[in-house]
Amino acid sequence: MLENYVTYLKFLDEKFKKFFDKQRPFIFCKRGCSRCCKHAQFPYSQIEAEYLILGVWQLDTETKKIIANNIEKIIEEKKLFKKENEKDVFRYDCPFLINDQCVVYDFRGIICRSFGLMTVGANDKIKVPFCCFEGYNYSNVMEDDGKKVSPQKVKALGVKEEPTAFNISYDFLTDPDFERGFNFSFGEKKPLIEWLVKQDEVPENPA
Repeated sequence: MLENYVTYLKFLDEKFKKFFDKQRPFIFCKRGCSRCCKHAQFPYSQIEAEYLILGVWQLDTETKKIIANNIEKIIEEKKLFKKENEKDVFRYDCPFLINDQCVVYDFRGIICRSFGLMTVGANDKIKVPFCCFEGYNYSNVMEDDGKKVSPQKVKALGVKEEPTAFNISYDFLTDPDFERGFNFSFGEKKPLIEWLVKQDEVPENPA
């Protein structure tokens, strides 16, 4: 199962490399930039979590201790979390982010591999990564509201092609069609932190 999943990851990485290369004029991702690793939920399927743990086992003892401390901190933050409304969800920094570097980069999940590109969703609406509103990916060609491409900004940038939105939502990339095509199962899906601790050890305060 894991071997087939790794084959699927290689397939995705090849696709993503082509996508990122095509979007290079609009992408500001660089080593040490870790906005996508902070204040999020990080959806993970069971097989993604299992593969991630394989990467953790290969780390040195000191790094594992730092990760354990990070997880413990997240657990405490989750205990104190209170919903202000029904849409509120608990967000946290990835416990595998150390000094703004991912220590399990080669074993990271699908959402981590695809983040940074413009996506196309329901009703063909485009969605830019949230870092666009902080002056990063696609901020040099999008209108201020992030809802559409600015022809004026594209012209001023001097690029031959406008940015492209890709059908790479997490739901699409973990669709059963890929399970059948690569002969593996994603399994249950839930926030990353819930794979790292027992569910009953991370109580969430009611609203």
